[in-house]
Amino acid sequence: MSEACCALPKHNGPYDLAVIGAGSAGFSAAITAADRGAQVALIGHGTIGGTCVNVGCVPSKALIRAAEALHHANAASRFAGVSAVGQVKDWPALRAQKDELVTSLRQAKYIDLLPAYNSVTYLEGKARLGNGGVVVDGQPIEARKIIVATGSHEFVPDIPGIRDVPYLTSTSAFEMESLPDSLIVIGGGYIGCELAQMFARLGVRVTIVFRSRLLPEGEPEISEALAGFFEEEGIAVRRVEGYEGIRAGDRGIALSVTLDGSVEVLEAQQVLVSAGRKANTAGLGLEEAGVALTPNGGIEVDDRMRTTKAGVYAAGDVTGRDLFVYMAAYGAKVAATNAVNGDGRRYDNLAMPAVVFTDPQVASVGLTEAVARARGIRVKTSILSLDNVPRALAARDTRGLIKLVAEDATGKLIGAHILAPEGADSIQTAALAIKRGMTYAELGDMIFPYLTTVEGLKLAAQTFDMDVSKLSCCAG
Repeated sequence: MSEACCALPKHNGPYDLAVIGAGSAGFSAAITAADRGAQVALIGHGTIGGTCVNVGCVPSKALIRAAEALHHANAASRFAGVSAVGQVKDWPALRAQKDELVTSLRQAKYIDLLPAYNSVTYLEGKARLGNGGVVVDGQPIEARKIIVATGSHEFVPDIPGIRDVPYLTSTSAFEMESLPDSLIVIGGGYIGCELAQMFARLGVRVTIVFRSRLLPEGEPEISEALAGFFEEEGIAVRRVEGYEGIRAGDRGIALSVTLDGSVEVLEAQQVLVSAGRKANTAGLGLEEAGVALTPNGGIEVDDRMRTTKAGVYAAGDVTGRDLFVYMAAYGAKVAATNAVNGDGRRYDNLAMPAVVFTDPQVASVGLTEAVARARGIRVKTSILSLDNVPRALAARDTRGLIKLVAEDATGKLIGAHILAPEGADSIQTAALAIKRGMTYAELGDMIFPYLTTVEGLKLAAQTFDMDVSKLSCCAG
C-alpha cells in the first residue's frame, strides 16, 4: 500500500457516508458518493483492492490464459500440416508475471485513484458499527449513512481431518513455489472447474470431486458436456455421495469418499478446497446493531440495498448473492446513490451475465429451464450443438452447445446459456435481448456477422422453429 492511502485525513467529519471495505464494492460506493458531492470515509483493513484484483479474477484469469496458450499449442495438430508443443518451462517466472500484473492494477485502479477524490478520506483499521456511526480501531467515526462492503472469503467444508492437512485454497494455490505432480480439487463450482482445468493444462494430474454435478446451478446439458471435455483432457471427474475424511497419506493427501455405497480413497500430492465463499461479517457488530443475516450468512438487503438497520446499506459479496466483481461494483453504486440521494434506485439483476472461464467457456444470462419451471413459467427451449456453427467448424473446435429458454405463450427470451470456446464474448448480445424483452423470433431475425461465435445465438433462436442444418450459409 502506498503512502497516498495513509495520508492525514482530508476531512474530520461528520461524514455523509462511511464505507467499510476497500475492495471493488467499497471503491465503487466511495467514488459514486463523492461524485454526488458527499464527504466519504473509506475504511480499509489489509491489502487495498479486495479479492478480485489481489487473489481472484486478475491472477486466476492471467494464469488460465497461460494454460490456454499451452493447450492451443498442443492441440494445433487439429489443423492439417500444423505441429506445435507447449510446456511450462519456468513456473516461478509465470507466477512472478502474474504478481506484476496484480501489483500494477492494484496501484493504478485503487491506490492511485484516491488522490483524485478530495472528498474521500481513506482510513486504515478494523471497523465495526457502533455509537451512531462506525468505530475504527476503537476510534468513533461519525457518519450519517453507512455501507458495508467487506467482501467474502473461501469457505472450508467441515470434512473430518481437514484442519490437520496443508490444504490449498484459490488464494494459496497461486502462490505455490512449484507445481505438484497431482492434485485433488474439492468442489465442482465455477472456481473449482476453472482451477482444475488450469492446473491440468499446466501438467498436473487432476481429480475434481463434487457431490452434485459440475456447475450445479447451470443447465444440466452444459454440465454433462463440460464433464466430458474435462475427461478428454485427462481430468478425472468424480461425483461422490459424501466426504468421510481427509488425512496425510503416502502420496501426500488421502481423501476418503463415499461412492456407490462404499468408501474409496483418492490420493494426490496436494488438495485444493474450492467449496464456495462465505461473507465477511465477523467482528462488524452487525447483530448488536440490528442488521439481519440471510440463511447463507450474507447481510440481508432489499432491492434498494438497505439492510434491516435504518441508514445502513450493504453491497458486494458480503450480501451473499451475485458473487461477481461487476455486480459488487453495480450494487455498491446503487447503495451509494440511494444513501446520498434518497433510495430511488433499485437493484436489477434480471439480465446479469455470468461467465465461467473454463475452455470451452460457460456463459449464461437469465433463467435456466429448471428455475423458470419452478417459478411456474411454461417454457420452450432450443439446443444447438456447435457443429452447426460455421465459426466452430472453421476453427475445427466444435466442443459445446447453445441453449435458449423462452416463454411458451409469447416467445419472449428469458434465458440463454452458452458452452463455447468464445462464449464469454457472445453472452452480452443475449443479455441485451433479454433486457429489451425480445422474442426468440426477433433475435433470430437480426443480422449477425458470419463466421463468429455470436452468430450461434441467431442459429439457436431459429432452431425453435426450423432445422438450421438445412439452411445455406448466411441464409437465415
